Amino acid sequence: DALNSLLPYPEYLLVDAVKHDFGIPYKAIIHGDALSYSIACASVLAKVTRDKIMEGYDKVYPEYGFAKHKGYGTKQHIEALQKYGPCPIHRKTFIKNFVEV
Repeated sequence: DALNSLLPYPEYLLVDAVKHDFGIPYKAIIHGDALSYSIACASVLAKVTRDKIMEGYDKVYPEYGFAKHKGYGTKQHIEALQKYGPCPIHRKTFIKNFVEV
């Protein structure tokens, strides 16, 4: 869990509109990435990290083109899903709109 790996462990969190039992005090801010510099920075870091992860998955599942679309619902991605079906990393909540789960 990402929170438990932070050093020093945080005493308080600012989060982008997510309500969750983090086990420590927090404030959920709607549109937090537009209102809080720290949330905006975390959002950029998360996106860059996710994009790198998807580039790695492109080597495992090249037929889906993850290096290009990073897992977003582009025409290329949807067509690959319909042609090859889902792979193990596809989220059911995403693919249910495009293929039978």
